[in-house]
Amino acid sequence: MTLARMFAAAVARQPEATAIVDGERRLSYGDWQAEILHLAGGLRTRGLGPGDHLVAVLANRMEMATLYWACQYLGLIFTPFNWRASAREMAYILTDAEAKAVVYEQRSAEAMVMAAAEAGLAADMLINMDRTGAGSFAATIGSAPSFEGDPPRDERATSLMLYTSGTTGRPKGVPRSYAAEQYAALACLAQLHYRHGEISLGVMPLFHTMGVRALLMSSFLNGRFVCQPTFDAETAATVIAREGVSALFLVPTMFHDLVHHPRTDEFDLSSVRNIAYAGMSMTTALIEACTDKFKLDLFSNYYGSSEVYSLSVCTDMIGRPGSAGRACIGQTLRIVATDNERLVSPDEVVEGGESGEVIANMASPDAFGGYWKRPDADQKSIRDGWYFTGDLGRFDDEGELQLQGRVDDMIISGGENIYAEEVEDVLARSEQVHGVAVIGLPDDRWGERVTAFIEPASQDITAAALDAFCLDSGLARFKRPKGYVFVRQIPRSASGKLLRRHLRTGEYAQLSDFNNTL
Repeated sequence: MTLARMFAAAVARQPEATAIVDGERRLSYGDWQAEILHLAGGLRTRGLGPGDHLVAVLANRMEMATLYWACQYLGLIFTPFNWRASAREMAYILTDAEAKAVVYEQRSAEAMVMAAAEAGLAADMLINMDRTGAGSFAATIGSAPSFEGDPPRDERATSLMLYTSGTTGRPKGVPRSYAAEQYAALACLAQLHYRHGEISLGVMPLFHTMGVRALLMSSFLNGRFVCQPTFDAETAATVIAREGVSALFLVPTMFHDLVHHPRTDEFDLSSVRNIAYAGMSMTTALIEACTDKFKLDLFSNYYGSSEVYSLSVCTDMIGRPGSAGRACIGQTLRIVATDNERLVSPDEVVEGGESGEVIANMASPDAFGGYWKRPDADQKSIRDGWYFTGDLGRFDDEGELQLQGRVDDMIISGGENIYAEEVEDVLARSEQVHGVAVIGLPDDRWGERVTAFIEPASQDITAAALDAFCLDSGLARFKRPKGYVFVRQIPRSASGKLLRRHLRTGEYAQLSDFNNTL
C-alpha cells in the first residue's frame, strides 16, 4: 500500500474529522482530499506525470501539505527545499533534481525567477502560490478535472527527495521510496506512542525529514495538523492553546525558545502530553526546563536521519536525560572505530563502552538506497550494507546509545579527546548563557584550542565567571574552554541545527562589549 492509499483509508475511516488547520482555514479529511485531487488534476494538465520532480519552495502552509499529497496521488517526486535559500542555491537544486516544475511563494519570487532562468526551467512551469492569473497556483487548479486515476502501486518507486542541509558542502539529494516513507512514519508513530486523533503542531519545515514525518503521522491517524508557517515562540504558544495541541515533535532550539519565552506562562499549554525532539542533542538544562513547563505523559528523543530515518529512540527523557535509547524497530546499530586516514570497515566494532562512529544496517525497511547522482558520497557513507552516520557515540553499561556529537566535531587538544557537546551541556546550564557552541580552533601548542561561542543572556557575563562555572560543575580541567567569544547569535540552519562551520570561517557577529578571550 503506497502513501496515497494510506491517506485514502484515513478519509474513508473518518471523512468528517478535522484534518488540517491554517489560521482561520479548516478542512475535514473529506474536503481536503477533494482539494488534493483537484490540485493533482491541475498538475497533470501541466504535463506532469509519474517520476517527475516537482520542487516545492514554500513555508508550512496548507498549500504545501496539499501539494505533498497531490504528488503522492499523481506519482510525482515531491522535492521540497528551503524557501529562505539564495537564487544560487535554488538554481543548484532545480538543476541537480532535474526539476520539471517548481511551486513557490511571493517572498521567494525574485530569487526563484533568477534561479529558474539559470537552470533553464521553462517559465510556464513556475507556479507562484500567491499570484493570481497566469502562472498562479489558482490557475494551475483552475477548472482542471480532479485526478481520478490509481495512485502509484510500486512501493519501490521514489516518493520524496529531501536535500541534506549541506553542513559539509553542497546539499545532497536523498531519494526516499514509498515503502521507506511509509515504514518510517509507522515506526515513528508507534515508538512515539501517537494516538488516534492526535493534534500536532505543524511547524517543522516540510523540507525537513521531521516535518514530513509529522504530516504523515497526523494523516495516518486521522489527526489534526495545525500549520505554523514559520516558528515563533509566542505564536506557537497561541496556537497550542487555541487548538489544544497534544503532541510536539520539534528540534531542541524550538523547545528552548518556547519554554524560555517571557510570555509563555500566559498561555494554557496543559493539552500538551507528548513531546519528542530530534535533529540535534538537547542539553540537560533544557530537558529539565521542558519537564517543568509541560505536564507530560511521554518525553522522547528520536534519533534518525534523512537517509535512514529510524535509528534509535528513548521514551524516558525524564528518567534518562540525554540518552538516545536503543535501536528502533527493524534496525541494528554498531559503534565502529574512527580513522581520518582510511575508510573503516563495518566489522571494526569497538569494545563495549568505547566511543566511535555510529553505523546503521541498511537492511532496515526505512533506509534509502543511495544519494542522488553522488557516487562519491555513497562511497564515503555506505559500506557493505551499512550506513555510516558521521555521529559519535557509545553504548553505556545498560546498552543504551549515548551520542557525543559529530565525528568531525571531536576536539583533540593536548592529545586528549574532548567532545564538544559535553562542554556545551555544562555551559548551557548557566543562567547567563542563552546559547552556546564549542569548536576546536588550530593552536600551535595544543593542536586544537577548545573555544566556546556564547550567546549571552546577561550583560554581566564574563569569561572568568564561565570558567569558574565549568569548574564548579565538575567538568575536567583539560576540557574547559581556553577561549570565549561572545556573539550576537549562534548560527543555525532553518531547521535549527547548529552550523559550526560558520564559526570556523568567521561568519558570526562578535559582541565587542564583552571580554572576548579568543
